[in-house]
This record gives sequence, structure tokens and C-alpha cells, in this order.
Amino acid sequence: MRRIPLLGSFLLGSFLLGSLLLGSLLLGALACTPGSQTSDAEEAERTSWLAHGRTADEQRHSPLAQINAGNVSQLGLAWSFETGQGRGHEATPIVVDGAMYITAPWSVVHALDAKTGELLWTHDPKVPRAWGRRACCDVVNRGVAVVDGRVYVGTIDGRLVALEAATGKVIWDVNTIDRSKPYTITGAPRVVKGKVLIGNGGAEYGVRGYISAYDAVTGALAWRFYTVPGDPSKPFEHPELEQAAKTWNGSWWELGGGGTAWDSMAYDPELDLVYVGTGNGSPWARTLRSPGGGDNLFLSSILALRPDTGELVWYYQTTPADNWDYTAVQHILLADLEWEGKPRKLLMQAPKNGFFYVLDRETGELLSAEKFSRVTWATHVDLATGRPVETPEANYDEVDRVILPSPNGGHLWHPMSFHPGTGLVYIPVLEYAGFYSLDPDFQPIAEAWNLGMDIEGISEQIANSEIPAAWGELKAWDPIRQEAVWTVKHPGTFNGGVLTTAGNLVFQGTSDGRFAAYAADSGERLWEVLVRVGIVAPPVTYEIDGVQYVSVLAGWGGGGVIEGGDLEVAAAGKWENRGRLLTFALGEKGTIPVPKPLERKLADPLPELGVDAAGIKRGEGLFNAYCLPCHGILAMTTDVVPDLRFASAETHQQFLPIVLGGVRVHNGMASFSDVLSADEVTLVQAYIVERARATASED
Repeated sequence: MRRIPLLGSFLLGSFLLGSLLLGSLLLGALACTPGSQTSDAEEAERTSWLAHGRTADEQRHSPLAQINAGNVSQLGLAWSFETGQGRGHEATPIVVDGAMYITAPWSVVHALDAKTGELLWTHDPKVPRAWGRRACCDVVNRGVAVVDGRVYVGTIDGRLVALEAATGKVIWDVNTIDRSKPYTITGAPRVVKGKVLIGNGGAEYGVRGYISAYDAVTGALAWRFYTVPGDPSKPFEHPELEQAAKTWNGSWWELGGGGTAWDSMAYDPELDLVYVGTGNGSPWARTLRSPGGGDNLFLSSILALRPDTGELVWYYQTTPADNWDYTAVQHILLADLEWEGKPRKLLMQAPKNGFFYVLDRETGELLSAEKFSRVTWATHVDLATGRPVETPEANYDEVDRVILPSPNGGHLWHPMSFHPGTGLVYIPVLEYAGFYSLDPDFQPIAEAWNLGMDIEGISEQIANSEIPAAWGELKAWDPIRQEAVWTVKHPGTFNGGVLTTAGNLVFQGTSDGRFAAYAADSGERLWEVLVRVGIVAPPVTYEIDGVQYVSVLAGWGGGGVIEGGDLEVAAAGKWENRGRLLTFALGEKGTIPVPKPLERKLADPLPELGVDAAGIKRGEGLFNAYCLPCHGILAMTTDVVPDLRFASAETHQQFLPIVLGGVRVHNGMASFSDVLSADEVTLVQAYIVERARATASED
């Protein structure tokens, strides 16, 4: 933890000794205006889902209990809505005044009647499909914010758009990025005190992270907080960066630095603090990013900011000098609990690095940090210093390593939930190993992944190493005792976010296409339905005309596709991955749509390209640099984007027009003519053909 004095200079390591006003956390959604609470507003807050985490504290818990542990087995489909898109569907539906607002891939917004599923309007921001090659982990979007009759959405190409909630008409559309750089926006905006907060992604491609605040009415930029320092020979944008720069070495700004704030935020209105999680370094490998060492602030950190000005009040860095893509952008939730016999305002996070953190959210003091997943990179977190104690096995500078957790972490972006009744946090856990191999010859490549990793070395590890078993879990975690109370094991790693309700229920979807309800106190599975489409999104619940509904978006995709951990079990490997919104209520009898079975076969014959082994190896390197972020490691994926091992004879015949000519850009397959030659594309194709032949021999 580091505290920033509210007056005067930036002093690293200092604690705020003054007291701030204490009191109960406002449970109103971010959309609520302070002081405007009425009985109608309270009822709307209780029965709707007004903000990303339902309430400002991001607990993702609903007080509704019409659906409960005693009758949840009677749930049936009330209605469904087809988005018309494949790829990952990650949005949290927002329900305001009987209307539901969701986002689909490519940042498309749909407004629906929340009672019937009738489409009210659709807004397509017309993201250039070529921008998809700049997206690390699918062209996903995690949802909108709805405030005062306006809908706010970030787009994958870095814009922030305000729409009329009633019609979908554009009010304003502002650019938030340097459009010459590969930034993206996948996260949901938050609205705090008349300002729309939005971050961005792109650290894998070599950008510099920041979070911005825009006036909710006009779209004018109010402030911007950069998460890592820029060129120290130039003036720092804000004073915190001058001291942060002392924790960096080398010419990091030429590599971007990273630290993108691409997902989590929470707000405490009484402390008037916004909490923001920041991401990994660019490149991942710290010896390349900051030779000579340093903690590299503010990578992998939790920041407490003033929403009016962007002033930093305190920070805590979960993974100093991050070396493994262990971001701290994972879900942040706030709760007032008794800690060591006294009431305390707590902040809780389960970031990628596998430790569950409990902080005092007023001061940033670390209270506890214990492992919630398998962890081999560190033995423990030293509570005296707040720093993890790394193991020798975590260092891959000279020796390739298999390390737990993987770059997807013990917990990724999929939201967890806090249940005030049980006092437990419910975490979607990934139990998956990562493979790390330093690239000693690393040179930044424009418009490509710049991880500092030897992907070919990682591929060899995967092929030749004894791979630890992989699975997913829904884990009920006691944040006070810092231990698991119960665990449900899933066959796949990349499963959906979590919802809890006052009906003693926990809802979660899975990568293998199931949606289920569990008893919050015991973990007993009480209800399950097969939807045959993988779920990564979190469910929500709301009430209209006395009827409680539970809704969830189905459509598999995102970062789990790249690692390939769920290939054998994912629904997207068995059925067509078509996105849909499913809404359930008691006693309903609707039929869940059944997707078509997935048919995949190798081209016969596979083309003979006359490329020797050295050329195929070179093609592998080019594939890893430009194609892997979408088409998966070892060219293996599911029905999210095409699995190139199963490319048709027609696709092989059109390979050059597709990759260089952009003839399929309408499907998101951009042209790479600016970075690849025809001969290099042939090498990539030869590698893909080799992977197809290897797949055939395995069968």
C-alpha cells in the first residue's frame, strides 16, 4: 500500500493519518444522483439492475428472493433474443424502467423490452472490421452505463458514445485514444458524479495505459490519469508520474509501458473514492521492459482516485515488477464487514496472480492476502511489506518455465459476487498453468503482439512438458477467515461470471454450455439447464410486474480461446457458437434454441506449397506474431473464429487474397498487407498446413 497526501507533494510509502467520514456504503447504483433517493428510487434500485455491478460497491448481489433455493427447480425459459453474432458475448445487461440494454461483439448495442424480449432499437457504431486485428482477446464488450435517459458505450476502436435511451439516437461520439496506436475498449463505462469513466486495452501491442473522465452531458474531457510514466525528458502529465518514473529503467516509453485500465472500477460515495484496477506491462518480460529492475508503477495496481479531479489518493500494487501478465484489473468489490472485532470499510479483489486481497479502502492498508488458486510463482505475500515473495521457479530469464497461474490468471475478468447473508465471495476460478519462455532477441513489431515471449519455445513446452491438469471452479470464499468454504469443479477453465441473490442462490454459466443455480450456503446444485452455447458473461436478475427474471448472455469467446485450455470440453467445439440472451422465470416453459452441430473436416487434399522445414518454422513465428491473438496457440481454436487447421480447399486457394487483399474484412479478417509480403503469407499458410497434417495424424 502507498498513500498519497491530499495536500502537497507526492510521497511514496506514506499513510494518511487523518480520518475520513465513516458510515454505511451507499447501495444505490452509480446512476443515482446523491440526495435524490425516494421510495420510488429505492424500489427501482431493488427491482432493477441499474449499473454494471448493480450497485456502486459492485457486489453483484440482488435482494430479490421470489426465486429461491426452494423453487429454483421450476425455472423455465421466458424469452430469448438472438444477437446474430458469434464470438464472445461478455456484457452485463442493464435494466432500467422496464428496458434492458446489452452489447454484443463489435460494440453493437441492443435495447430490449425486459419483460418480453422485444427489440426496441439497435445501435451499430460501425467499428471498422479491420480494427479487430488490434484486439488482444476478441472483439468483445462488457456492457453499457445508463444514466438520466442516456446510454454510454465504449467501442472496440476507442470511442465513447452517448445514445438516447429511448431511441438509440447518437447524442455525442468522442474519440478517447491516439488512433495511430492499437488501443481498444472492451470494458463497461461507469458514471460517477456526472462524469463517464472509461479505460482502454492494448498493452500486448505496446500502448501506454490511462483512465479518462468525460462530462456525461457534453462529452468533454474532464481529466485523464496515466497509469505509467511517459518519456521522462518531457513534462509529466500529473505529479504522481514523476515519482513513478523512478521505479522504471531503460527506455520503457518507447515500448509503450502498458498498465491499461481495461475493466474494473468501483465507487464509495461516502469516501468519494473511485477504485480502478490496472494491467500488465508492455512487454510482459520485465528484463526487457525495465532493464535494471524497479517496481514499474503503476502496473498491476489498485488506484484510489478522486472522481472530480483524477487525483491519486492511495495505491496498492499487487504484483510489483509484473513478469507474468498478472493484471489487477479483475473485479473490485466493496463491503463493510467486521475485521478483527471492529467494523471496517473493505475492498476485496482476486486478481490474476492467485492471491485474494483484503484492503482497508479508506487508507489502502493491506489486511490479508491468501492463495485462492494454485500458485507456484510466489510462496506468500508479506503483510509487513505488502509484497509477494517470489519463488526461484518464477524466473524464466534463462530457463523456460511452467508456472501457475497462467497468463489468464487464477481469476480473469469474469465478475465475482459478494453475498451479505452468507458473508462469502463467490469466485469464478481458473486452474490452468502458464508457459513462459523469454525471447532474448526481442524486437518490437508494429501491429503485433509484443510480449517479450518466445512463442515457439512456449509451443515446444506445451508439446513436450508434463502439463498440470486444468479445470475451472466456482469457489465460495470466506474473506475474513481467508479460506474456501465450498467448491464446485467444472470441466472447462473459462466459465462465466457470478450472480448471488437473497434467495440463497448463486448463478453461473459454463464454457461447456450449461447454466446452473447453486445453494449459496452449501454449493449444492439446485437447477441446471443445457444451453449448448458457452457462457462467459455474468447473469443479472430483476423484477417486472411482480415477476422475477434471471438473464444471461450466451456466446463463448475472449482470452480463453487463445490459450486453448477448453478445446476438448467447450460447447463451441461441438455446436455453432451463436450469441443469444436467455431470460428465465418460474413456471415458464419456453424452448431453448438448439444450435447446429459443428462440422469440421480437413481439406482434402491439403495444398502442397513447396516450403521446407526452415520455412515452416519461420511461418510459425509469423503466425504467432500476427495470427495467434485470434486463431489460438498452435493454430487451435473453437467456433469463435475459424480453426485454421480445418480451413477449406477454397480458403486455401484464396489465402493470399484473404490475408493481403482483405476480401473477408467484413467478417473481421483484416488485411495484413502493411506488415506481410506474399512470400511471408505463404510461409504462414505452410505452417497452418503442417498443423492440419499433425492433427490428421493424431486422429
